[in-house]
Amino acid sequence: MATTVERAAGTPAMTDASQRSIIQSVRASVRPAIVLTLALTVILGIAYPTAITGLAQVFFPSQANGSLVYHNGQPVASALIGQYWTQPQYFHGRPSATVNLAGTPAPYNAANSGGSNLGPTNAALQAEVQANIDIVRQQNPDVPDTTPIPIDLVTSSASGLDPDISVAGAYYQIPRIAKVRGMSQDAVRKIVDAHIDGRFLGLFGEPRINVLDLNLALDQAQGK
Repeated sequence: MATTVERAAGTPAMTDASQRSIIQSVRASVRPAIVLTLALTVILGIAYPTAITGLAQVFFPSQANGSLVYHNGQPVASALIGQYWTQPQYFHGRPSATVNLAGTPAPYNAANSGGSNLGPTNAALQAEVQANIDIVRQQNPDVPDTTPIPIDLVTSSASGLDPDISVAGAYYQIPRIAKVRGMSQDAVRKIVDAHIDGRFLGLFGEPRINVLDLNLALDQAQGK
């Protein structure tokens, strides 16, 4: 019997040896790809993340766990995410333009970070800043109207979650804090000065104050 069968088109079919050769060639090409995929999955998908997680927990445990802030042994917030402070006895942070999933304003919504994206010449931005100026002056009636308001108290950040305010922003609120808490302004100022974070490496950025740390320090100073 002939070892080949003529196709309808007249082309001879491949021999069994040719088929085996093709199969072996495919296997030789596929096997390294499968082995490499499995090896990279184990190395980069399991070993590397596990090693980095372990190193982070050893050398940077606070940062690795979200920079959580504890009060009375309980986590109360993250030092990296601002909170919406409204009570008069606490320092207030920057305005926040974040919204909830329905599009309704929700200040400091950590699940939907973002800014207003309004340009500097946009009338809506100008109206927003003016409204914030009115709110700040109303909240701080003991500060003379001629005193300039620090810009971070009337403009929202790009993230809407900025946990810090400027030193000037904290100083501006001292009269209100001192009056509500029954403290002297010098005592409040000392607490503020003790919580100033300087420029990164002494060169980059501006001095700033974490609002959460400052407010916790105020409560601690009064035994709360």
